[in-house]
Amino acid sequence: MPTRLQPLLRPILPVLASGLRRAALAAGLVATLAAAPASAQDTAPVDTTAYSAEELAPRHGIAMHGEPELGPDFTHLPYAAPDAPTGGRVAMALQGTFDGLNPTIVLGVAPDLAQKFVWESLMQRSLDEPFTLYGLVARSVVMPQDRSFAEFRLDPRATFSDGEPLTAQHVKTSFELLREKGKPYFRGNFGKVAAVDVVDDHTIRFDFGDSGDRELPLLVAMMPIFATHTIDPATFDQTSLTPPIGSGPYAFAQVVPGERVVLRRRDDYWGADLPVSRGLNRPDEIRYEFFRDANTMFEGFKTGVYDLRVEGDATRWATGYDFPAVREGRIVKEEVPQRTPQGMNGFVFNTRKDLFADRRVRQALGHLYDFEWVNRNLLFGLFQRAGSYFDGSDLSARGRPAGEAERALLAPYADAVLPEVMDGTWQPPTSDGSGRDRDQIREAMRLLAEAGWRLDGGVMRNVETGAPMVFEFLAVNRQQERLALNFADALKRVGIDMSIRLVDDAQYWRRLADFDYDMIQWTWPASLSPGNEQVNRWTSAAAERSGSLNFAGAREPGIDAMIAAMLAATERDDFVDAVRALDRLLISGVYVVPLHIQANTWLAYDAGIERPEPPPLRGLPIEVWRRSGG
Repeated sequence: MPTRLQPLLRPILPVLASGLRRAALAAGLVATLAAAPASAQDTAPVDTTAYSAEELAPRHGIAMHGEPELGPDFTHLPYAAPDAPTGGRVAMALQGTFDGLNPTIVLGVAPDLAQKFVWESLMQRSLDEPFTLYGLVARSVVMPQDRSFAEFRLDPRATFSDGEPLTAQHVKTSFELLREKGKPYFRGNFGKVAAVDVVDDHTIRFDFGDSGDRELPLLVAMMPIFATHTIDPATFDQTSLTPPIGSGPYAFAQVVPGERVVLRRRDDYWGADLPVSRGLNRPDEIRYEFFRDANTMFEGFKTGVYDLRVEGDATRWATGYDFPAVREGRIVKEEVPQRTPQGMNGFVFNTRKDLFADRRVRQALGHLYDFEWVNRNLLFGLFQRAGSYFDGSDLSARGRPAGEAERALLAPYADAVLPEVMDGTWQPPTSDGSGRDRDQIREAMRLLAEAGWRLDGGVMRNVETGAPMVFEFLAVNRQQERLALNFADALKRVGIDMSIRLVDDAQYWRRLADFDYDMIQWTWPASLSPGNEQVNRWTSAAAERSGSLNFAGAREPGIDAMIAAMLAATERDDFVDAVRALDRLLISGVYVVPLHIQANTWLAYDAGIERPEPPPLRGLPIEVWRRSGG
């Protein structure tokens, strides 16, 4: 066994020994896959005698792997414009509606505006590095190499918009609210914290015990800090349109239920001159308009209701931007290369359903989706085929044979990995582009026959029960419906009846939270540093937890173990091996019919605003844009 694999395999050894499908992972990683404990308790000060003075020195930033790229004397983030003037208004748009303003709770539908502009966190993530944080509310952090604890020292200047000082107690109470009443993502992650101690008004320490989760300190550092002196803990998890108070650069100025949210830049923002803030958040006002459907939303852009649009519809991008504002140069149309991994976009099988429990059925349906025809006839040839959950990066297993380290990680789960995925030869099914590829249809029929289905009188029926193959596709917009209709036509040719139900935004999210669907379309985005979000997407525990993103219902012990190994990795090479091994298990599980990915971000925006050049590694959120001339 390679020496560097030993610490990665150590967490999964109990799984190998017991052979239980739901065995807990050792080395403290059991909490990764289990429900959160009831609470973290105050504790006596951490014994620091085992650590060197260098380990206990305050840091200005922390990185998931390696060291931060920017030194302690950096003055601004690379993509910021410190000399750009402030002022003006930028209007944005979101599709759908909202009935609350707190996006961290399960109930209701809330935009993430409070989390982006109003609340702040202990540290801020750089958009130009895979996963690095620099001090924001916390001016420094003490964290040893083993990441067993993190002590954050708060900036005493930090204040909320109501003038109340932001203290360590606010941080602790925010943490407790999220752990006990937040979305499953918060509950699952923060439940692994062993203890929290308020050392003084401006110092707070989180003890991570033996969790073995090296990402956990960074997740804690990024949690939103609430003005808890304005919050009733008993009603925190209830929907509300009362604007929350925060310490961030903007405050809510107007909320029109279901229609509009306006944020106004604070003149008294305490952190305007911090290195992580300087040159960002330039508009005086950021306005978000809400539209019920995609067509109305696009018409709003054409008439100047909002300023910046990220286009996701290939037809519209190819044919819809020939209007006066574009021709006259008042709107800029631009394709910006994506620099981060492409996630998985696919038709998702709900494997909790008996119909989709057999992998061969899922594989068969995948052979009936003609990407080549769809890309040429419906998507203007603008896309590439999805296949990996980390396409376009060194984290992807697609087209790469598994190396020695990956094979060692996957050895206990060999049956869960398809041979062609292990040896790197697997690719999604490729058709002749005719829409009726006979070879693909024959392969689908072969797999269905193996799984106990046969074509009888033009209807695909279960051999044992005689029941027809019937299921429902749940769609939330016309784009999804359009792709689903094409797929339904292909399935109908072999006697499979897929009906399509188009529902409104609120009903869609309620049904997803309850896993009340047979098939949906979903995209799991990817980053250069995947971490605990994979727990909420793919673990066995998440499959049983309402509101999680494990829409496929994956319950594979190997997936649980690879996520644990990924979170335990201390070196980049080990991390990459674990993520690739996870990718092989996800591909082999056939949880989706892979659809398409795009190499470029399609942007259209008012010529009066401009973006940084080059763009940040991780995209172009509105806070990095500015009015032209600055």
